[in-house]
Amino acid sequence: MDMMPFAEAYERALARVEPISGTEEIVVAQALGRVLADAVHAPDNVPNHDNTAMDGYAVRFQDLAATGDTILTVVDEVPAGSRLERVIGQGEAVRIMTGAPMPDGCDCIVIQEDVTRDGDALTVPTGQVQGKWIRRTGQDIAKGSEVFAKGHRLTPPDIGMLASLGRSSVDVVRRLKVAVVSTGNEVVQPGNPLELGQVYDSNRHSMIAVLQALGVDILDLGIISDDREAIKTALLKGADEADVVLTSGGVSVGDYDLVKDVITEVGVIDFWKVRMKPGKPQAHGRIGKAVFFGLPGNPVSVLATFLLLVRPAMLVMMGCAPAPLREMVLPFKGEPILKTHGRAEFARGIIHYDGADTSVSSTGSQNSGILTSMSKANAFIVLPVEPCEVHQGEMVTVMPIEY
Repeated sequence: MDMMPFAEAYERALARVEPISGTEEIVVAQALGRVLADAVHAPDNVPNHDNTAMDGYAVRFQDLAATGDTILTVVDEVPAGSRLERVIGQGEAVRIMTGAPMPDGCDCIVIQEDVTRDGDALTVPTGQVQGKWIRRTGQDIAKGSEVFAKGHRLTPPDIGMLASLGRSSVDVVRRLKVAVVSTGNEVVQPGNPLELGQVYDSNRHSMIAVLQALGVDILDLGIISDDREAIKTALLKGADEADVVLTSGGVSVGDYDLVKDVITEVGVIDFWKVRMKPGKPQAHGRIGKAVFFGLPGNPVSVLATFLLLVRPAMLVMMGCAPAPLREMVLPFKGEPILKTHGRAEFARGIIHYDGADTSVSSTGSQNSGILTSMSKANAFIVLPVEPCEVHQGEMVTVMPIEY
């Protein structure tokens, strides 16, 4: 099978999955990161009354002189959370605190920094603006409007928005369940001593961490040795109990790369070689009702292929609308990058945020076994399929890393 271009692999990875079924009602306080099962509409205006955005005095704009100072009489006070029942008359003013409802008859707020007060006498300078510092009814959200669409993944500000609508609970898509497996005779659980030729299982820990950040339920099936029957048993268990089976290692072309062979026996492989670096050997397919993603064995390749291909597909399964990977163009700085191979490369980079001078540099060595290159990175520098060189000051395409 020829290597598939990255863009085609991305489109296919998203097209071959579909949203999972099943919803649940949960309290808003526990809804962070969850995906809405239905659109949310505003039951009322937010705010539901005209109120002041600043501490100061509520006045009638028509009472203010066009030139010179105006002397008004302070007749009452309105703290936040209360409402003044009386109508304000000519020449009167009301002390008012941020968030308090506008008194009837008032159409202007004069902030406390601009006035002079002596007892009940309030001196207001000229130059006030009618309607300034007033938050109007429905200014934030109009009654009946769609606040969040179905498939929206809730962020921290969204939780506050739902609370501002008076929502105590919300309907969300059930959590996606992902079975995680590491394979390889050389892989050892951290905490145990290493023998010559062995490595600690960073891949499974990385996979579990990115899945936790995504907000899915995880079925950890541990480390499976390079034994065909053991791998088969683990993959079938994962497919039976989870929506997704996610593995690392065993999908290349070596004598001990057994995962791909087992998938061919118990499921189906859609594609397994992608023209990208890191991450050329990977497998996408199905085992029964479960979607299968076989990631490479190198630590950097595991994270890169997950972030670039698997995470977007999982978001679709979670109920989110498909979306392109986020890109930006920035000037490159630092030591040049020399690319000689014929695959799209996603070099690990660091975006240096500095206003108009924001730039990106390489993390250094791009060997797919150097996990520090991912630990330092906050972006991928996207290099074309063709061999190329990138030098100081040249503009490059950058994909910020999102976990």
